[in-house]
Amino acid sequence: MKFFIDTANVEEIRKANQLKILDGVTTNPTLIAKVKKPFMEVVKEILSEVPNKPVSLEVASTDAEGMIREGEKLAELGSNVVIKIPITEEGLKAVVHFERNGIKTNVTLVFSPAQALLAMKAGASFISPFVGRLDDISHTGMDLIKQIKQIKDNYGFKSEIIVASVRNPIHVIESAIAGADIATIPYSVIAQLIKHPLTDIGLERFLKDWESVPEKPF
Repeated sequence: MKFFIDTANVEEIRKANQLKILDGVTTNPTLIAKVKKPFMEVVKEILSEVPNKPVSLEVASTDAEGMIREGEKLAELGSNVVIKIPITEEGLKAVVHFERNGIKTNVTLVFSPAQALLAMKAGASFISPFVGRLDDISHTGMDLIKQIKQIKDNYGFKSEIIVASVRNPIHVIESAIAGADIATIPYSVIAQLIKHPLTDIGLERFLKDWESVPEKPF
């Protein structure tokens, strides 16, 4: 399974990249706003940090014409730019246009198997179902991932499933078990994946015992 990082914070991207586990980046207007810098400045910093990995940049228009205009401008920033588009009627029109013209797309705000099916039929490069937000309203978000994976396998769709709105390590592991292609993960959750209390206890014991070893070689 591929790991994307869900952030617009270049320092977080850099730290994840140094771990050699990073396969791409996803952003959205909320994440961009948190950085409190001009949009293009933030985007160019991100693209320079991961020049050969997909970076999803979201359009702000709600009509197909506006999405296409914005998406084409964003696509000019780099060959690794992926245009992030909401799952709406207008969004699907834009997806078809971009895919026909060789521009990759990421259909976002997916909350149902029907939405995912339409996005895959439209030819989306990626689809982003939001598991955490479904959990928030007492639905089991991971059930959606399993349903989408089954539909994808049934018909051989090429769209890659990005598990989004990841809140904890359990979401990541369940995504891997379900066979999702990608999980896009906040840096805080990446750090949680590394940590385990028994690892900390074991390391502490090893270091304490090491102190009693005579004639250490280093």
